[in-house]
Amino acid sequence: MYSVTIGNTSIPLVLDTGSSDLWAISDACDSESCTTDLSYFYGDSQSATYALGTIGQDTVSLAGLHLDGQYFASIDETNTSVLDTGAAGIFGLGFPGNRLVFFSLHFYSFIWSDVFFNKHPSLSQRRRSDEPPASSRRRQGSFGTHFLPPRRQSYSNSSAAARTSVITDSYASMGPFVTRLVANAELNAPMFTVTLQRNTIARGGNVGQLSIGELPAGVKNETLTWVPIRSYSSEEGGLAGPTDSPNEKYPINWEIFIDAVYLDGQKLNRSSLASSDIAVSGLIDTGNSLIRGPSDIIDAIHTQLGGTEFSCSTPHILAFQIGGKMFPIDPRDFIVQAFADNVDICAANIAATDTPVLGGSSGVCRSSRLNVLAGCSVLSAFHYGNLSYPSTDSPRIGLLSTVPDDASDKLIEAVMAASDSGNLYGTAESAPTGLPVVGSTNSLGVPKVAETQTSTSSNGDVVSFNQIQGWLALLLVTGLVFLRP
Repeated sequence: MYSVTIGNTSIPLVLDTGSSDLWAISDACDSESCTTDLSYFYGDSQSATYALGTIGQDTVSLAGLHLDGQYFASIDETNTSVLDTGAAGIFGLGFPGNRLVFFSLHFYSFIWSDVFFNKHPSLSQRRRSDEPPASSRRRQGSFGTHFLPPRRQSYSNSSAAARTSVITDSYASMGPFVTRLVANAELNAPMFTVTLQRNTIARGGNVGQLSIGELPAGVKNETLTWVPIRSYSSEEGGLAGPTDSPNEKYPINWEIFIDAVYLDGQKLNRSSLASSDIAVSGLIDTGNSLIRGPSDIIDAIHTQLGGTEFSCSTPHILAFQIGGKMFPIDPRDFIVQAFADNVDICAANIAATDTPVLGGSSGVCRSSRLNVLAGCSVLSAFHYGNLSYPSTDSPRIGLLSTVPDDASDKLIEAVMAASDSGNLYGTAESAPTGLPVVGSTNSLGVPKVAETQTSTSSNGDVVSFNQIQGWLALLLVTGLVFLRP
């Protein structure tokens, strides 16, 4: 979480690589620049959330970087847990094409798509006969009921190709904050890097920081494992290749392929729910508080653990093989205290997600959301590449494991230290506004923070199970500090 300035107001926002939008909670936006209604539905049927409000423009600043005329949404209704974390919205770091209506996906309009089609109405697809107008859309009933079947594409290949050039050209003026910096070549490199500080179980690990335009000082490019971002053809829900490069394929999310998944050294079977034609992949998502995967894989993990509840003091190592290298989850990031005043019983920090379907209504084939790989257990570098012609500079993610060799011992120590209080350590910190105070680094140059594991919460209150769950989104991103390139 970091304080971003919109206009003259500093607002704490959650960094979210799983979204491409910037929005903040507001009573109402009555400025003349707020003219477009927004109905913003996202997530899957297991975690669907929504935000309703108005789109506006203003100067947006963070850590000395300023952009005039940046589009954002002023939200006056939402069911997200963002407010529970002490944040007032999200700062999206995803691609502009993240789950857009006109990509044949089933989600309602996002900021950039609304702005784009208001300026280019001739390129907009016709609304389905069974789809309500934006002004009347409201979530009703249980999660997932707002989803509609995908719109049918109504464009020829030639017109779709021409439309792609108009879309990518718009990124420089209409895109998300960092995307605009990339599109206007204002960064040393088209990238950003994230590490997240651990503030549960034991405070410590990486210094929370965001470095825009380069790797953090002291971290070398060759120490990272770089893997390509999954790209989508127009048939799969992506943009069509432009007329001058028809074979281009574009990314939708920060989604990478996963070779295999292991629990305590044992390789888990591939999910039987998805088609074998779909390669296993995961979204690297800093805005999600859980590790999500297919329901049968989640069940298999629980079975191997001996149930949904297990001993807090028994370390378990969930690891992902990516690009031929193992990336373990620190055992302190894998668990959550199951009951207040009881440090004996914990639960896994995992949940089920929708089963991927090739060319299905979601248009996205990923099977996992790997929030922990976006922060506490790794340094993650996100390289946008060339937004218009990905084949000339492909989008990719670089990963560097920061899990110490004695992580299991440190979990046991943290549980023992919490035995007197009855609750595992947890603290909430306000959103930073300046540069990080860096002390030591690990052997690969990643800044570290001093560890603490002896208190329960920042205000001394007893933390209930529901509160613990609600804090996760905050505690995984608290302490992020932005570094100006």
